[in-house]
Amino acid sequence: MKAFVLDRYGKANALRMADMPMPVPRDDEVLVEVHAASVNVLDSKIRSGEFKLILPYRLPQVMGHDLAGIVVQVGARVQRFKAGDEVYARAPDFAIGSFAESIAIKESALAHKPKHVGMEEAASIPLVGLTAWQALVETANLRAGQKVFIQAGSGGVGTFAIQLAKHLGATVATTTSAANLAWVKQLGADVVIDYRKDDIETQLRDYDLVLHSQDGKALEKSLRILKPGGRLISISGPPDPRFAREIGAPAFVKLALRLLSAGVRRRAKRLGVVYDFLFMKPSGSQLEQIASLIERGAIRPVLDQVFPFEATNEAIAHVETGRAKGKVVIKLK
Repeated sequence: MKAFVLDRYGKANALRMADMPMPVPRDDEVLVEVHAASVNVLDSKIRSGEFKLILPYRLPQVMGHDLAGIVVQVGARVQRFKAGDEVYARAPDFAIGSFAESIAIKESALAHKPKHVGMEEAASIPLVGLTAWQALVETANLRAGQKVFIQAGSGGVGTFAIQLAKHLGATVATTTSAANLAWVKQLGADVVIDYRKDDIETQLRDYDLVLHSQDGKALEKSLRILKPGGRLISISGPPDPRFAREIGAPAFVKLALRLLSAGVRRRAKRLGVVYDFLFMKPSGSQLEQIASLIERGAIRPVLDQVFPFEATNEAIAHVETGRAKGKVVIKLK
């Protein structure tokens, strides 16, 4: 089968299209013919080697995390899926490989594709949908009437998280460029700040929750807009000791992450707020719940651009510009 492979780490290293063996599903896995895969910032960070301490892949590695497609074969212990089912998933860490014509994926990570959306729209959902769900629902237990600040409202996570937060009944603030202000409001944002012109510290105060996805300067400001007892959940770091324990990191990695996050944890404690680092986990059961919301019209996928499979490297480069409105998707079928 054709697949895009990472041969060595480096920001300038393009993925190589290669002929790879067809995956053979294990007893708890499902073989999926991939129809579409979406590109995430995580793909770029893995390629550059940014995550090799916590995600040490053995190269060459077929890349890609998100997918939508059709079940071809199921393992002996698989119960929820059969050949012909339309499915979508975020592949588990160390079992990624959606930039390929086929992938074998654990049943626990797989869900039935939302009805009435195409493969490209379905492929755009898993990583950003699960990130928003695990931040707002699972970790923060966001409730009606609370206030949440979601950074980068026009990005992949932002477009999904705004809609989910509004569905939960929260008041939503976000940042974007002036060109996207009206568009982001249409997604449901109540307060939209032009990040090039306005300072969030003069615009926002007493927020219950921040979903942080930007740099350290934005993190510092975001901590200060929280009310006492508020919470900042970061998906861009720095990773904290709890995360190191969860992944079973070796001692030297645990120490490195403890030191890396010491400053922000200390500042959060001084302000009387909570700092959490979130690294999203694949979950088929959560994707089933997300599919239900999409089928009911509570959330709609937002696509920026669809690239042909052969242009996978161009799709990654487009994501790296940081200018995509919603998700960038690769079409295979």
